[in-house]
Amino acid sequence: MPYVLGVDVGTTRTAAAVCRLGGAGRAEPEVVGLGGPGGGVASFLQLTPDGTIAVGEPGDPRRTATGFLRRVGDEVPVVLGSELCAPEELTALMVAWVARQVADREGERASHVVLTHPPGWGPHAKGLVHGALRAMGLPEVTLLAEPLAAAENHVFARGPASTVGVFSMGSHAFSAALVRRAPDRGFELLSWTEGVDQDAGADFDDAVLSHVRTELGRALGELDAEDPRALSLLARLRRDCEAAKRVLSGTPETAVPVHLPTGPVEVVLTRARFEELIRPAVEQAVESLRRTCRGTTPDAVVLVGGSARIPLIAASVPGRVALEAAPETSVVKGAALAARRLLVGPEDEPEPVETSVLARGDDPRLRFPVGALELDDAEIAAPPPRPPVEITPLDLPERRSVKRVVRGFAVSGRSRGSRSPDDEDGR
Repeated sequence: MPYVLGVDVGTTRTAAAVCRLGGAGRAEPEVVGLGGPGGGVASFLQLTPDGTIAVGEPGDPRRTATGFLRRVGDEVPVVLGSELCAPEELTALMVAWVARQVADREGERASHVVLTHPPGWGPHAKGLVHGALRAMGLPEVTLLAEPLAAAENHVFARGPASTVGVFSMGSHAFSAALVRRAPDRGFELLSWTEGVDQDAGADFDDAVLSHVRTELGRALGELDAEDPRALSLLARLRRDCEAAKRVLSGTPETAVPVHLPTGPVEVVLTRARFEELIRPAVEQAVESLRRTCRGTTPDAVVLVGGSARIPLIAASVPGRVALEAAPETSVVKGAALAARRLLVGPEDEPEPVETSVLARGDDPRLRFPVGALELDDAEIAAPPPRPPVEITPLDLPERRSVKRVVRGFAVSGRSRGSRSPDDEDGR
């Protein structure tokens, strides 16, 4: 069955979702399994010695790239081994790999692809990515700002809204945006903020680790940083701190296991103490959202990204808050819905429920019955049509491309059942 594809390349994980173009009823977006937890795959690209790209597993840091989409527009290339790769080329490689994985599963290529991007991208960054996608054989890709995709998904799941605030917090990135409904029943971006210095999920992991260090004191501080066993212990401890953070979203207390050379110990961490540690960062993010809304009260504030699960965030954001069970998939599902709308038009929305005041226009109890005012059609001028906005992709200059080095794609050895500790934080 024909389908459209949404792709969200995050700093930590990459996700994909499809929408069917046929069948009866509403076309529900479906998250596609790419081999990692939560339906996504880790956003790692590793250049192997034989010239192939391994997707989804960190390897030799000298030959592995991550966070490349956020670097699009940066003139400093990403170094993979002896190769210098532009961030947009690596982004296009990841999108092409995702499109191929989904096409193999579906038995055909997507009819259209929508790729999400940070809200601050301008024509230059978009042009770079369009050019790189064309070079990878993907000329028909629409770029969509992440807050617009989140609003698409919210309206599909919760019903009509004229303005939507978007609070996005993943493992490494934060952004806030205000969007409103457009005449074509899509959305348009009114204002946004990207928190360059704003703490996010990985910083909250650091806060838990700092708490553990404080509680253990010298027992942890005396570890030899040059000892491989100590490095392995600290790496495991960080993963356990991240896991404890996630557990506290559902329970009031947990314990962080610490495997010291003298034996294992546990450090108790309560949700109240965790919230005390991160409260300044959460308040700073909420204040960014308030400034972004500029006095406007949105119909709803959508929380997206894995770190949006933290209860303190929902309790601190003002107004009506909407949070899905899997907030790290909200953006990619909205991308798939937007791709479908571009091809087949908007879904029919339910009729508004009648209120008691407007139930009947001939009610004698109404002093001014509804419908009594009659206007000539000539007196009502239709608004002028909105001119189409087109962004012409910038042509990339001829240069050495990572595509000339890569001969194929390969998924690294991580099994489908394994977990990456940062994947739950989404973006």
